[in-house]
Amino acid sequence: MEVTIEPGWKAILKEEFEKPYFKNLVEFVKTEYISKHCFPPAKQIFSAFNHTPFKGVKVVIIGQDPYHGPGQAHGLCFSVGENVAVPPSLKNIFEEIRTDIGSPIPKNGNLERWADQGVLLLNATLTVQAHQAGSHQNKGWEKFTDAVIEKLSMEREGLVFLLWGGPAKKKGAKIDTSKHLVLSSGHPSPLAANRGYWFGNKHFGKTNEYLKKKGKNPIKW
Repeated sequence: MEVTIEPGWKAILKEEFEKPYFKNLVEFVKTEYISKHCFPPAKQIFSAFNHTPFKGVKVVIIGQDPYHGPGQAHGLCFSVGENVAVPPSLKNIFEEIRTDIGSPIPKNGNLERWADQGVLLLNATLTVQAHQAGSHQNKGWEKFTDAVIEKLSMEREGLVFLLWGGPAKKKGAKIDTSKHLVLSSGHPSPLAANRGYWFGNKHFGKTNEYLKKKGKNPIKW
């Protein structure tokens, strides 16, 4: 089966695309998109990979499910289109960036500007049925995105992995910390942030310090 994805990712994940579980996943997703309203739009399912080539990855942020409201999800975790209201978790991310490194709060929630600088915005599950959170979980996406994280951990060096909340920490448990920087905290959702598990983690400044030490350009958050 042909997957339209950035050539570097296509080469690195070639074997994964040929595995039975992935072929079953593709059939499931095709059926869901034909019979139900799903997000993100089909052409944007692999947007994270197309914006951030394998060899260009500097930072990995692991999300969970795509947003399931109209016009929100566009293939990048935590990100929404420019004309969509900024979700609460993303507001808290922006506020932490402001207090951490002094960057002003952006006017919109489109994080393509991060992705194009080398921030892989990877959801654990890449598709979802409208208004049905978690509806495409346990269909194969998690196995695929585990393989993505494993490839990055094994074949790249000096990356920063940002693990926010329990599911992300669990998903990143096998990252090689001798080769990469792994930063963990609570999730930026209001529930966790208001309990003191998010604000003050200073992940954005720490990320840029590490990148500079590795001779890489820092991210313009």
